[in-house]
Amino acid sequence: MIEGAIFDMDGVLLDSMCAWKHTGELYLKSLGIRAEPGLDETLSPLSMEAGAAYLLERYSLKGVDVPDITKGITEIIEGFYAEEAQVKPGVKGFLAELHKRAVPMTVATSSARTLAEAAFRRNGILQYFSRIFTCSEVGAGKVEPDIYLEAAGWMGTTPDKTWVFEDALHALETAGKAGFRLAGVYDDSGKEVQEKSGRDATSI
Repeated sequence: MIEGAIFDMDGVLLDSMCAWKHTGELYLKSLGIRAEPGLDETLSPLSMEAGAAYLLERYSLKGVDVPDITKGITEIIEGFYAEEAQVKPGVKGFLAELHKRAVPMTVATSSARTLAEAAFRRNGILQYFSRIFTCSEVGAGKVEPDIYLEAAGWMGTTPDKTWVFEDALHALETAGKAGFRLAGVYDDSGKEVQEKSGRDATSI
C-alpha cells in the first residue's frame, strides 16, 4: 500500500536532464577553462553546492567562491526551466490519480528550488506537492538518505510505506538502504537503472 510518494524532479517529473548534462563544462568554458573528460559523471550525484565546491578545488578557480559558482551554473539553466522544460509523458495523469486517492506527495531534488517552482508552475503540477525538498536546503546530496527521510517525516509516513520515484541508480540505492519502496523511472540519460539493476524500471 502506498501511503506517501517522494518524486525526484529531473528525469522523473520533468524531461530536463539535457539541461544538466554539460552545465559544469559550460560554466568552466565561460571562464576560459576546458573541462576534463568525465566531469558530468563526477558531478551527477552531487548537490549543486557540493558540485560547485568540487569545481572550485579541482580547477583552482580564482576570484570566485561556492555561491558565485552556484549562481553561475543556475543562470545557465534557469532559462530552460522557466521557458522550456516539459513534464514527461504520463506524469500529469499519474499525479492526478494519486491526488484523487489522497496520497501525500513531495519532491526531493538536487536542483534549486527556484527552478522546480518555475517549471512546476508553468506545467500546472505545483499544486500536487505539499513541499519541495532540495539537497541544498537539507545539507546532503542523494548519496545520503537525509532528503528522503525529511520528506517522509513531513508527510507523516514511514519508509516502508513510502515510495521513492527516481531515475538515478545511486539515488535508488540510497533510498533502498533507508527502507523505502522503490520505483525506477526510465530516462534516456539514466539507462544504468535498467542495465545495472537487471530488471525493467517502472515507467510513469
